[in-house]
Amino acid sequence: MFLGIESTAHTFGVGISNNKKILANVRDMYKTESGGIVPMESAKHHKRVAQEIYQKALAEAKIKESQIEAIAISNAPGLAPCLHEGMNFAKQKASELKVPLVPVNHCIAHLEIGQSVGAKDPILLYASGANTQIIAYAAGKYRVFGETLDLGVGNFIDKVARSFGLGFPGGPEIEKLAKNGKYTELPYSIKGMDVSFSGMQTKIQQLYKKGIPREDLSFSLQETAFAMLVEAAERALAHTGKKELVLGGGVACNSRLQEMCKIMCSERIDKTKFFCPEKQFLVDNAAMIAFTGELMFNAGIKISPEKIEIKPRERTDQVEVVWK
Repeated sequence: MFLGIESTAHTFGVGISNNKKILANVRDMYKTESGGIVPMESAKHHKRVAQEIYQKALAEAKIKESQIEAIAISNAPGLAPCLHEGMNFAKQKASELKVPLVPVNHCIAHLEIGQSVGAKDPILLYASGANTQIIAYAAGKYRVFGETLDLGVGNFIDKVARSFGLGFPGGPEIEKLAKNGKYTELPYSIKGMDVSFSGMQTKIQQLYKKGIPREDLSFSLQETAFAMLVEAAERALAHTGKKELVLGGGVACNSRLQEMCKIMCSERIDKTKFFCPEKQFLVDNAAMIAFTGELMFNAGIKISPEKIEIKPRERTDQVEVVWK
């Protein structure tokens, strides 16, 4: 049994996996009525709910603490205060249970959970709050073939939502507004496989002040931003010759992004296979941490609790992938 702990940003979660099967995935998310995420407040939230979430996960999996072989912890990348709370909780539990820790890169976990729905060697379109990357395995590492040059797509959407007077997270509200909108032209910024959202954000805020309805701006935001992501993903598929696309990250919950990816894959000559894990594995969650931790542990990766450290700025392509 492998326990995973997620605490990189707004979510504290505990997941449990065994033989690549998810037995539990319990999470609690820090939210606000207005404004964005406040790292120190989010960290306080994690500390407050940690023990309760842990007990709920054990109950959901129907296991005892004594059955846990190792604890996987999302130690990178993320908000330092939030990572610290997760690390402290993981160290405490690992010491109590006398089990090792497995340090898991959050971004890589989003890719590895794609295995649970059948992906073998995919391109990952990773669309989340702080991260927007096109990732694939090559020569011993997960390489970043394209990424945002400024904002993560989720942070971009949240900032637009905030300018509309909406709370955090803004993505679900923007998706609802978009259902009743029509198209207004916005800046389309893609360079190779890299994308940029800051110009679009500024233009949307200017148009909103001029009286363009939120619904139209939300619709146009999705159509433009997601088209950029899909174009970048298709270029990565063509460049690498891979024939699978996996969606990951909280923004991947958006039904329009899923639809656009599905259409792109079906229209490619080689009929690229499209994989999208269920919503609970797209958002920040600990099941993917446990799942990836199990893969890494079985490849011999483990450390003692006193040696674990957080790496808030660790990049996906800095991790040696020795478990493939």
